[in-house]
Amino acid sequence: MIYMLFFIILIIMLMINMIISKKLFKNREKSSPFECGFDPMSKNRLPFSMSFYLISIIFLIFDIEIAMILPLTFTKLNLFYLFSMNLLMILFILIIGLLIEWKEGALKWIK
Repeated sequence: MIYMLFFIILIIMLMINMIISKKLFKNREKSSPFECGFDPMSKNRLPFSMSFYLISIIFLIFDIEIAMILPLTFTKLNLFYLFSMNLLMILFILIIGLLIEWKEGALKWIK
């Protein structure tokens, strides 16, 4: 009997909640998800600049290489000669990569 009473009270509370929480105004902006200023109801594939994509990939590669150089200063203090040769090789590879990207024209924003 007590379970039946709890069940009826639960049903009544759910019905009151549904009546009170009815949204009177439904508009497109409130019912759609927010996606950082982009309209989610528009076409799915928006074109973007290929130059931006290339610059971001180049930045990612050079950022990872710089992150690999930074720990070398703390770990190789006692082996100065070996440390300087490793650092110069990594910097040489970085500079060669940058020159190749510059020669290929990947660093130009407007072509």
